[in-house]
Amino acid sequence: MTSVPVDPSVPPSGPGCADCEATGGWWFHLRRCAACGHVGCCDSSPGQHATAHYRASGHPLVHSYEPGEDWFFDYTTEELYESGPALAPPDSHPAAQPAPGPAGRVPADWTARLHH
Repeated sequence: MTSVPVDPSVPPSGPGCADCEATGGWWFHLRRCAACGHVGCCDSSPGQHATAHYRASGHPLVHSYEPGEDWFFDYTTEELYESGPALAPPDSHPAAQPAPGPAGRVPADWTARLHH
């Protein structure tokens, strides 16, 4: 893994995409910034907030915030890593939280709204 800023002591910003929560949006899958803990939605999601966070902050390394997934992605090099440093818990959103989520805000036609 390249030398990028990682702070393993910082917990995630919450159980869902911080930006979608603030605007009443929804997400497909979640990504956690390895530098500051910001949780954002993936590029298939309407908001694409994880990538927006990288562009605004310069924090290039994200960790999957999905249950059972341990991979990291480096936006700078576009490299995927099967594992990486242990981060402060929790390592995923709650298992009971649906994907897409959050429950109650996902439109019925959500598959048509995904970015491909």
